[in-house]
Amino acid sequence: MQPADDKLTAALAAGSRVTAHESRCGGRDLTDQVQSWSLERSYATDLPDAMRAFSGSAAAQLTLETGGTGGVSAPALYSPWAKRATGDVVRPGQSVVHRAGLDAGLLPAFRGRVRTRAAASGTDTVSVTALDGSERLQGRAVLPRPDVGFRTNRPVATAAWCVDELMRQAGLHSCPPPRAPEFTTVDKPLSVFYASLHGGFAATYGTPLEFPDASDYTWIREGAPHSMALRPAATGLKAVWAPRSRIIVPGTKLYVEAWVNVAEAAGNNFEIRLQLDRKGSGLGYLSCKVDFAAGKMSVYSGTEGGAGHGLVWTIDELRDPLLRSVWHLGFWIDTGASGAAKARPTAQVVVTDHWGRHLVRPVGTITEATADQTPAELYKVQLITDMATEAVQITSDVDAMPADAAIDQQGQWTRAVELDDATLPLVSIPRVSGSQWEAVTEIAKAALATAEFDERGIFKWRNHLRFRNTPTKADLTLTTTREISSLTISEEIDACRNHVEIPYKDWSKVGTVQSDTLAGSVVTVPKSSTVTNHYAIAEEEYDILPPVTDDDEVIMEETAIRFSKSKSSGNKAEKGAVEVEARRVGGVLSVRMSNRLTVPLYTCLANGTSSSLYLKTTRPAKDPVERRATSRDTVSQAHYGVQQYIAEASEWIQDKAAAESLATTLVRAGRYPVPLIGDVEVLYDPRVQLGDVVRLKDSSGAELDTLCWVIGIKASGGAGGAVQQTLTLRGTSYNGVPVDSGLTPDPPVG
Repeated sequence: MQPADDKLTAALAAGSRVTAHESRCGGRDLTDQVQSWSLERSYATDLPDAMRAFSGSAAAQLTLETGGTGGVSAPALYSPWAKRATGDVVRPGQSVVHRAGLDAGLLPAFRGRVRTRAAASGTDTVSVTALDGSERLQGRAVLPRPDVGFRTNRPVATAAWCVDELMRQAGLHSCPPPRAPEFTTVDKPLSVFYASLHGGFAATYGTPLEFPDASDYTWIREGAPHSMALRPAATGLKAVWAPRSRIIVPGTKLYVEAWVNVAEAAGNNFEIRLQLDRKGSGLGYLSCKVDFAAGKMSVYSGTEGGAGHGLVWTIDELRDPLLRSVWHLGFWIDTGASGAAKARPTAQVVVTDHWGRHLVRPVGTITEATADQTPAELYKVQLITDMATEAVQITSDVDAMPADAAIDQQGQWTRAVELDDATLPLVSIPRVSGSQWEAVTEIAKAALATAEFDERGIFKWRNHLRFRNTPTKADLTLTTTREISSLTISEEIDACRNHVEIPYKDWSKVGTVQSDTLAGSVVTVPKSSTVTNHYAIAEEEYDILPPVTDDDEVIMEETAIRFSKSKSSGNKAEKGAVEVEARRVGGVLSVRMSNRLTVPLYTCLANGTSSSLYLKTTRPAKDPVERRATSRDTVSQAHYGVQQYIAEASEWIQDKAAAESLATTLVRAGRYPVPLIGDVEVLYDPRVQLGDVVRLKDSSGAELDTLCWVIGIKASGGAGGAVQQTLTLRGTSYNGVPVDSGLTPDPPVG
């Protein structure tokens, strides 16, 4: 239920129903012009109507009948052809906020956007229909499809991660978002890596290459810095990604950051390590470390497997036992000027404690020659952590350490997404199509989850585990003596489901097929410019890493590209000159090349042969095997016979344990018929929300006293009249196991 202040709570308890509302469109108060309003929200579930389980997405719809003002009719003010000065107030896409309640106080009821408006000519009425936050999720659904999951048979994501990512694409966030998601021009900030770690190693920007077995970590919500975090089971948990863009070193200024909780930890150390692809087989590195036990932060630069040197800052607050909580960690690194033969990094660090206090340390430059970085590109991003970690990101071309609130993005985003525990582990993220909301609805259906926007506009994702235990406490009590105007109760055998089968896809023995393609055309990248090329790839092929830059000294075994200042035979390969980014949408791979030099570059082989890209793709060798998890209740079957429910096969269920959990949950929910209650007209209470548990008491004949879930709410009212409210309810429990006392049922024939 929505929280209410003491005044409103007392008025509702006293039976007061002097209703009131407030309606704003485009930020303008239209309350006095609203002739009537109606609001409806319910779950679009596909489970049997009488079954106590429910799932699916819920989209709320608000309808306002609006009149004119100042002697001007509503159609003249707000029709599609009205003047923009007045008509834009209710144009499609305009914001709508509705609050409702009693004269003692109003509560949030709806937040969304206008979908349609209709003006009835010759009247003083314009009808405005608005949809809640689901209207914001009409963009194309796109999810990454890394191949490392099914290659290693380890879950790379979960249903929660996928839903969270779809929300992020629509601008709805559950943790600090990527700082610079879109490429604009060379030398402007760009998010080259972003991993929320909200139930998956899949990344918004970047591709997972290596991550631990599922027994080595958990996904936690309690204790997460924001919504969900990766919690290591032991020290030194390691995960590796390829970045979204192969930024060059020297030549960029990086801001590396992450959120951690030291109270949820197996140790005291944290590191983000950037591996740099130099000429030949050697790798450079930039290491960003924190040692909470010693109270130190450091930035090191050097050669992998060889020498290196760095800077160390002491921050005593890091080891303060009273501050073992949430921290934001920030590292700013200037790798030197682009085109330089070698450079030694300049760095600065900052931490922010859970009070929001920024502890900034001075800028320093590494002076030792062992820290020199020669021309290279960002190859891999490594996370090595002992503690709960969330929202790891790297932003390029950040000219200086962010200042004040920008250090940790305070005030730059609003939490608009609430996640549940991560369920449905995925070794292969399924292909999605349609809008983001359609994809979320599909996932909710498969996961037996609910997806909805509440009255404040906050998106909520709830998994199937809400059915694990039957509720014992009600949020509200409804009785026929006061709150309920009419009530009909029925019971039907179709409400019983005592045999449940959940299909799932077994990817354990799928295998991979790799293909190589050499694109033959030369691409010219003008000096200090950016060029984007597009390549067709098959839908069944998985994501392709951003190309590494060939240097003629090592045989490339992954997607690669080669740049030179000349197209003639005998030309020399250039390293650390071009930033390369790859992005795949559907069957199109887009490769962006940004030349940081002041001379043009060309893609070609050393002998002058035309070549724009060496492309390496991966796809499954065969389809996964469909299997089924089954759960049954033999006691129920003895009383009601076998009543089965077979779920629709879905690509979103890929784990035997997850399928068994779904099947067991549904059997527990449906093994006995739950009284079918349906729609109940009640005394208006603005606090009631979807998913609430209400106690239904009827002493007028049905002798009912049970708990029910609210799965649908309808409310409507006029300018000054009473508000009618109807709840769609599903019982949370059954009336015991049949005993057939004193009965001798006639046996069936045969």
